[in-house]
Amino acid sequence: MRKKIKSKNKKISKEELRAPRGMRDILPSEQIWWDKISKEVNELAGFYNFNRIETPILEYASVFERGVGEETDMVGKEMYFVKSKGEDRLVLRPEGTSPIARAYLEHHLGRTASLQKFFYRGPMFRHERPQAGRFRQFTQIGFEVMGGSNDPIYDAEIILLCDRLLKNLKIKNIVLKINSIGCRICRPNYKRHLQSYYKNKEKKLCTDCQRRLKTNPLRLLDCKHDNCQQFKADAPNFLDKLCNGCSSHFKSVLEYLEELKMPYSIDSALVRGLDYYNRTVFEFFVEGPGSEFGALPAGGRYDYLIEMLGGRMTPAIGAAVGIERLISVMKAQGLEAPPRVHKKVFLIHVGELAKKKSLNLLESLRSAGISATEALGRDSLKTQLRLADREGARLALIFGQKEIFEQSIIIRDLETHLQESVRIDTIVDEVRKRLKSH
Repeated sequence: MRKKIKSKNKKISKEELRAPRGMRDILPSEQIWWDKISKEVNELAGFYNFNRIETPILEYASVFERGVGEETDMVGKEMYFVKSKGEDRLVLRPEGTSPIARAYLEHHLGRTASLQKFFYRGPMFRHERPQAGRFRQFTQIGFEVMGGSNDPIYDAEIILLCDRLLKNLKIKNIVLKINSIGCRICRPNYKRHLQSYYKNKEKKLCTDCQRRLKTNPLRLLDCKHDNCQQFKADAPNFLDKLCNGCSSHFKSVLEYLEELKMPYSIDSALVRGLDYYNRTVFEFFVEGPGSEFGALPAGGRYDYLIEMLGGRMTPAIGAAVGIERLISVMKAQGLEAPPRVHKKVFLIHVGELAKKKSLNLLESLRSAGISATEALGRDSLKTQLRLADREGARLALIFGQKEIFEQSIIIRDLETHLQESVRIDTIVDEVRKRLKSH
């Protein structure tokens, strides 16, 4: 016997009728910005031969704990854990690179081709303090190169791709900061020098950095706390401690950028916040309006990530950027929203019978590739004409009782206000002829 479920008529509070803190709705009026960015990303991905990949929103927590690092803020403080019926430790993905590395391993993508180029676009989740351009749910675009060799030309190509994206979006005053954080050969030596430098400053550091000094000293350079910022300027320079291989690799990356005539600034304190990075790391910023939103495209090389997840050491480099942050910077710089693509034809009906026959008429236009719109919920001819003007349509098609009887339709040019009646069975050809003459 089925149990009856009692409905609870509990009233929803005003707080519950809002998007959760740090998350937001993307309304139709905002979508033109998103469409513009997606279009540019798709075109650049096609031009540079990057193939789209999509991974689940849910991943096992270990994918990030092993790759990103348990001592990072992202893993230690910001991941959203999801309760499941089993004992699986699942999280909402906080970033896109580790899941793609997992997919690369799971599906043996390295066997398909020695070098793989991927791009992605999707929601990420981090439980951090919401602030300008930073949300708890945000949409990230990323480009990844996995496999092949650790040739510095791929570092330069990823940086170039990010630069092209910003310029194609008309973002101005771009600054590229770049550094090398070495490899597993030279990094331990640098960490010892860093720990030695900070040892007598430990009591002045924030609580997190006091812990990092012992567990993950590189993160000391990534701290944004005011107490810790003052010590970064005099910290040991990583570039002085690089091994020959890392020094040569970094020199080659810079030579490629110079060949591209791309300005850059070496920032010896730039380390990025994730454990999987090695060698090249970089961040793009803007100066002036929009600078308050922080780094734009950013990334680096991660030759050890796939090995951390259980595979073989696989050269890789990538970059990512949040769409929300790009839009915030574009607006801050006074860039105008991309123009809406207006429908070229507006169908106006007069009377109930014309309204019933309008859907078939619209479908015949759309099937012929003619963009058409309507206001079938409105009855007034004057109101529909006003809406046609507001939509920026070039032609209005007026369809009423008389036209149904005569098997005709009126075509009105909304610029010249000239109109004529044509046979209904010739409407597609007649509309095409007039649109072509505009």
